Amino acid sequence: MQTDRYQETHMDQQRTENSLTLHLGHEELIIRQRYEALSIFNDVLIALWFLAGSILFLYPEQEHLAIWMFIIGSFQFLVRPAIRLARHLHLQRIPEADSGG
Repeated sequence: MQTDRYQETHMDQQRTENSLTLHLGHEELIIRQRYEALSIFNDVLIALWFLAGSILFLYPEQEHLAIWMFIIGSFQFLVRPAIRLARHLHLQRIPEADSGG
């Protein structure tokens, strides 16, 4: 019985923790599967850095800035596995057992 209650509580926490709710005035923005959403956002940023760097390389006077865009984009490739690892290694508090019985 205690195990069933723990499992139900654990499942409710997992559902809640997989989404992020932002309150914006009278509106709510609910981001489901937050690690997946963060990974997609990171991929979009990588694409933008490399696109900007490629365009800047068309102008020789902007070559230095273009190189920095590629360095930033390359660094973000390191962020991608960190997001995936955080998704798999999520630290969670175990609820305390009821002492009342």
